[in-house]
Amino acid sequence: MSGMLSRRALAVLLLIPFSALSLYALMQAGYAGIWRYQFQSAAGWQVIADLVVACVLILVWLIPDAKRKGVTVWPFLILTATLGSFGPLFYLLIHGGQERAF
Repeated sequence: MSGMLSRRALAVLLLIPFSALSLYALMQAGYAGIWRYQFQSAAGWQVIADLVVACVLILVWLIPDAKRKGVTVWPFLILTATLGSFGPLFYLLIHGGQERAF
């Protein structure tokens, strides 16, 4: 990708501040507290629904991409189901530059 940010570089640029924010939120509220907070209003439900839609759309790309590259997809599915965006971000970090397996 000449002239463009590589997928791995993008993953790193997103992972660093996102990890810091997530760690801060975990320290403030705990894992269950983050979810509990979202269930307090319709706005929170909308945020959860948006996260689910975004993660499903990302997995529509990630699963076939991983299969094409010969990558085991389960760890990234589990990460996405439990930690949201961390699953796809780690996939891009680890396999973002990997070309098709032959």
